[in-house]
Amino acid sequence: MDSAQRTAAKVAGVAGLVGFVLVVFGNYVLLEPLVIPRNAADTARNILAHQTQFRVALTCFIAYGIGAIVLLTALYVILAPVNRGLALAGALFRLVFAMLWLIAPLNSLAALRLLGDASYLKVLEPDRLQALARVQIAGSFDDYYVGLPFFGLAATVCAWLWLKSNYIPKGLSIFGVIASAWCVLCAFSFLIFPNFNKIVNDYIFDSPMALFELVVSFWLLFKGLPRQSTATAPP
Repeated sequence: MDSAQRTAAKVAGVAGLVGFVLVVFGNYVLLEPLVIPRNAADTARNILAHQTQFRVALTCFIAYGIGAIVLLTALYVILAPVNRGLALAGALFRLVFAMLWLIAPLNSLAALRLLGDASYLKVLEPDRLQALARVQIAGSFDDYYVGLPFFGLAATVCAWLWLKSNYIPKGLSIFGVIASAWCVLCAFSFLIFPNFNKIVNDYIFDSPMALFELVVSFWLLFKGLPRQSTATAPP
């Protein structure tokens, strides 16, 4: 157990907790009140009336994507001594998720542009522009659900490495493996069967995995890594 791993543990803890706050605040406090389900006109009016709030939400999402890249780097430093290949795979899965998360604000900015007053938009009726803007916002959620299997795979790999490393409690690691694998299963099922969320609520897809990552972030920040590693040497 070297100093780089210990420093990376603190960085991962901070990145995980800050990222959680950013995504919850941006999505549930700033964005969700503006988006009216199945109502393009009211959604458009809300966004135009609260453009700064809308843009701050997008900024939170961009900051979350940056934090995800910081987190994956720190996790790789911590877990590479356990198994370098799996640690790299987990980092790459999480990188794909971060990239897709960063694409989502582009869709939202496109929606804002459609609701603007540029002269070239005059060729389309306002209700058409509102509908197109709502489609762009819906596309932002699609970006998340396309990225969710990658996030779940990254978390599953990392949870397995946590289990092999003995860096965190085994019970927590086992919960992480199960919760993350469950997320992968739900994500693929939802992409294949769009009505799957009527059987399993959307929030149940990733909430157990998010809880695992949140607890691990607290553990790394406040408890840290053990003084002596009992992990198996990498191949």
